[in-house]
Amino acid sequence: MRFLKIDPFLLGLLASVLLATLVPCHGAAVPVFHWLSVGLIALMFFLQGARLSRKAVLDGMVAWKLHLLILSCTFVLFPLLGLAAHALFPGLLQPDIWMGVLFLCCLPSTVQSSIAFTSIAGGNVPAAVCAATASNVFGIFITPVLVGLVLSQHGQATGNPLDIVYQLLLPFILGQVLQPWLGAWAHRNKKILSFSDRGSVLVVVYAAFSDAVMQGLWHRLPMAELGMIAIADSVLLFSVLGLTIFGGRLIGLPLKDEIAVVFCGSKKTLASGVPMANVLFPPASVGVIVLPLMMYHQIQLFVCAVLARRFARLSQEHDHASTTPAQQSG
Repeated sequence: MRFLKIDPFLLGLLASVLLATLVPCHGAAVPVFHWLSVGLIALMFFLQGARLSRKAVLDGMVAWKLHLLILSCTFVLFPLLGLAAHALFPGLLQPDIWMGVLFLCCLPSTVQSSIAFTSIAGGNVPAAVCAATASNVFGIFITPVLVGLVLSQHGQATGNPLDIVYQLLLPFILGQVLQPWLGAWAHRNKKILSFSDRGSVLVVVYAAFSDAVMQGLWHRLPMAELGMIAIADSVLLFSVLGLTIFGGRLIGLPLKDEIAVVFCGSKKTLASGVPMANVLFPPASVGVIVLPLMMYHQIQLFVCAVLARRFARLSQEHDHASTTPAQQSG
């Protein structure tokens, strides 16, 4: 159960944070890392567009009700829970940390872990593939809008909307346009491109935390605050897991579809979330804002790994119960 271990990507992120704490970039290096981050983010979303199979998206349209339910969990349920928590406990976390939690709630789902956990649990894997893909595609458009709406409620503003277009939308669209020519190459080199994506995120994290450290991040963020972030993330995750399980059974979803909803609807992407934060928020705030997302990433892997094994046993029992009468009649 490799998901129970600490994710190597998270170790890389922690190393980037440590490096930024000990040796933050400053002076003439700041604009260099800024433009490097901009270029790497654009390249990352270009490659996402080039890798995305149009056939997978079209094939997934068949189960549109299931996908609509998963997207509602990702882009409606999460933001509502985040706003409700902030309204009820505004003093629980510092304002920038709360912004990080609300930003987390606006992000799309993951792809790799959503599909992996759905498969381990014996769920509807084709639906998970399509739903996770759709969540990431729609997230490029929906997340900036949601973040803008959330921040406007708190008297804050996002970055320049044109930055979102230039750094996220246009590269992604260009990748999709070139997908018929680049798609096969991208799939053949999937592992190499995955390292490229993660390397881009590590550079963005280093630059963001360097700025935050220079602004006195660790002097204004006590260790107790990190514990409160972990508690807030855990409550958010368990609330969504409980609501998706209860809601799926309430509307009578088949077990395999319920599993897909639970694991696709409860995930939040770290790989795309950090670059999005770098575009949407002022440089001095990015390091603080992505902290809740980094912690949620590991918590969701651990909790969902345990839950996937539990669902796997339930799925096996369900399959056995459904095949036994047929075998007896034969």
